[in-house]
Amino acid sequence: MSELQNMKDEFLRDIRKIIDDARRNAVRSVDFCRVQMYWNIGRRIVEEEQHGQQKAEYGKYIIVNLAAKIEPEYGSGFGKRQLERARQFYRTYPIASAVRTQLNWAQYKKLISISDTDKREYYELEAVNNAWTGRELERQVDSLLYERLLKSTDKASLLAMARKERLPENASDVIKDPMVLEFLGLEKKPAYYETDLESALISHLQEFLMEMGNGFTFVARQKRLLIEDDEFFVDLVLYNRLLRCFVIIELKTGKLSHQDLGQLQMYVNYFDRYEKTKDENSTIGILLCTNKNDTLVKITLPEDNKTIMASEYKLYLPTQEQLCKELDEAKEDLRKTVESFDNK
Repeated sequence: MSELQNMKDEFLRDIRKIIDDARRNAVRSVDFCRVQMYWNIGRRIVEEEQHGQQKAEYGKYIIVNLAAKIEPEYGSGFGKRQLERARQFYRTYPIASAVRTQLNWAQYKKLISISDTDKREYYELEAVNNAWTGRELERQVDSLLYERLLKSTDKASLLAMARKERLPENASDVIKDPMVLEFLGLEKKPAYYETDLESALISHLQEFLMEMGNGFTFVARQKRLLIEDDEFFVDLVLYNRLLRCFVIIELKTGKLSHQDLGQLQMYVNYFDRYEKTKDENSTIGILLCTNKNDTLVKITLPEDNKTIMASEYKLYLPTQEQLCKELDEAKEDLRKTVESFDNK
């Protein structure tokens, strides 16, 4: 009876999978047909403009009149703004084969709003590589993922990783600073417990791993380390399959101190000596804090340090202007630090 039941369960799972796969493929097919439709509309508008008076006013005239005729018949998806997007879509992607079947119209609307070619290519590739939804792509663009990663690596390397021409080689290739954790839904208040932050991260583990970067998987929470008679507990342990190493995260709701860095270094040493295998790379330690002192980090850690990092986190999604200002300030601080070392 149990064998018959198992067979029935397996049969039912197979049928459900066939139906679910077909539905997903149907939705994907409809999404791409919509993308192709807007691309072709954009192409035809541009062709009509080129046959006309070669003036911007003529282009506006075409779109306004076209919208007036087809929007009452086909709906708001064919209003003036959408037709302008269709034209911009074709101009941005004039080669039909460059339009990706994995992306939908909502994602392309976000992509064509990005004027920087390299930046747009990065988000396009990462959306495909990580199967981002339209909402996920929008969040990554709005939280300046590209700019945050550029703080620790160069543009050529960032694009090479997105193109899968090279794998990440060190922590700075994948770790963002700052990390934006607005999805945790924690209140803005002067103080809260580290356990609150940890619990919120575990409750939103999928979003947290996506914010961390590519290749991260969850290993443990409050990992117990027994060193002779002393017990220690690591807040979070992750593993990065691209870097092929453990990633230890310590959470601090206060200002970073050199004692925090020393404790994290001890955890990293423990994992390197007792947890990692010979074919794995050195453990990475990340101190996630509300406020960090870059100079303190550099002085506390060895000059050749590549495994211990401090990264700030934010519990709300800042405006692009705020993030841009912070990134510019960080670059200026880095420039001054480099100059001071050069002058010595």
